[in-house]
Amino acid sequence: MLRQALAGMIWTKQYYEFDVGRWLEEHHGKATRNGDWGHMRNHDIISMPDKWEYPWFAVWDSAFHTLALVLVDPDFAKGQLSLFLDERYLHPNGQIPAYEWNFSDINPPVHAWAVRMVYHIDRERRGEGDIGFLKNAFADLEHNFHWWETRKVPDDDVYQGGFLGLDNIGVFDRSEHLPTDGHLEQSDGTAWMALYAQNMIQIGLELSKHDPGYQQKVIAYLDHFLEIAAAMHDIGSEHRDMWDDVDGFFYDVLRFPDGSSTRLKVRSLVGLLPLCAITIIEADTLAKLPDFAECYENLIKRKEHLAEAIFCPVTPGRENRRLLAILDEDKLRRVLTRLLDEQEFPSPYGIRSLSKYHQEHPYHFHWEGQTHTVAYIPGESDTYMFGGNSNWRGPVWLPANLLIIQALLIMHAYYSDDFKMECPTGSGNRLNLFQIAKEISCRLMDIFLPDQNGRRPVFGGAEKFQSDPHFRDHLLFYEYFHGDDGSGLGASHQTGWTGTLATLLTIYGSLDHEELMEGGMQEIVEALAGMDETTTRQTR
Repeated sequence: MLRQALAGMIWTKQYYEFDVGRWLEEHHGKATRNGDWGHMRNHDIISMPDKWEYPWFAVWDSAFHTLALVLVDPDFAKGQLSLFLDERYLHPNGQIPAYEWNFSDINPPVHAWAVRMVYHIDRERRGEGDIGFLKNAFADLEHNFHWWETRKVPDDDVYQGGFLGLDNIGVFDRSEHLPTDGHLEQSDGTAWMALYAQNMIQIGLELSKHDPGYQQKVIAYLDHFLEIAAAMHDIGSEHRDMWDDVDGFFYDVLRFPDGSSTRLKVRSLVGLLPLCAITIIEADTLAKLPDFAECYENLIKRKEHLAEAIFCPVTPGRENRRLLAILDEDKLRRVLTRLLDEQEFPSPYGIRSLSKYHQEHPYHFHWEGQTHTVAYIPGESDTYMFGGNSNWRGPVWLPANLLIIQALLIMHAYYSDDFKMECPTGSGNRLNLFQIAKEISCRLMDIFLPDQNGRRPVFGGAEKFQSDPHFRDHLLFYEYFHGDDGSGLGASHQTGWTGTLATLLTIYGSLDHEELMEGGMQEIVEALAGMDETTTRQTR
């Protein structure tokens, strides 16, 4: 499984050429899209989402690709991340292009996360870090982060990100004008930006070890994180707060032109992403950077009114670590109770994109005689939103699961074995966060492994794939997977971000529970960097 996942990543490379300026000229100024991207001159080898069906780039797909590619071709992985930050791609205003049919659309800002992970894995494998790559990426990411600041709600720190790659997950098409007018304050958009700030903090801390001047930049991004994270909790209006204390969950907030608001109570990944905005600062980092440590403490004191709304950033955990997180322990337990409830998010094959609760209880929003509905659909989309060819209303998407698993591992490094939850909810079986992360990972792997009858869930009812000896052992890495039976859906050769299965296989082939608690995030990186034949044999 590991070799096939990585082979698929290598297979999906393809030459891509697109002179946007020439394309616009040939349309004599009548092009309906990409009119602001005439500077783009693309002529590069790119890791495609699916070079058979989708032979073009999508930048948040590409960021996930690099987490698998770095295991076999670190230079190419770094090159892919640098490519989309290059002036030939990056808009002069700082926006990273989304994908060919609309460069101006908005993908989740996961580039900083990928840059950080790829740098550290490459450093572990080579023995030294590529500081030039990291420094250049940080400068370009600063430009992009400032562009994202324009997506904030005026006079606030919540974000209007658009559809953010999740296609039909929302009540409305979030790329289009809202039928109600007003605007949408997005739980996922705001959580993505909290995660962005956290990763800029971590990249800045690494650079500070080589250039102390970066410490002030780190403090600036810490300030950004505090403002963003606190904005999700208490903005001064009961219905404008994204956190619903009755449901124990985060929701998007719809703001009407008259200033009134309502929560859109759809339980989906939109409300789980705040869980993923999490990072730890190691005690030895604070010891090595005393100026930063002093500024860190002083900033938290000055921003005490913000720190009170989130997890306390100065409370020491295991190994005297500090935790930057949106959810305090009480909120974390409440969100995890839903995350681990098999009547909601966990399927036998991973975490669903939408709670199964909505199968029997669809969410309805009524407006001017029209009803907008979100219901649990475990397979292919039943709406024409985004062409009807993608579905975030029930299926399992591997990259979203990867972020949740990583968050659980990071939390375990802070909380240690003292923090346990029922898994599944209501079962009486109490597991620590490391064990919960492994349980989710094993469910994802079960998509591809033969069951007790020798049938692989990924192949569903395709009998030729299930039984023909020429096909049954050759896996297809689909775009997403049925929320109930695990069968592959969407693009059948989406070897790109589904290829990140290799990342999970590698982590659990060598990550030790005790070492994780002692070494924190460094142990996750070392587990990835240490992939070898032993890892392959040990992997489930």
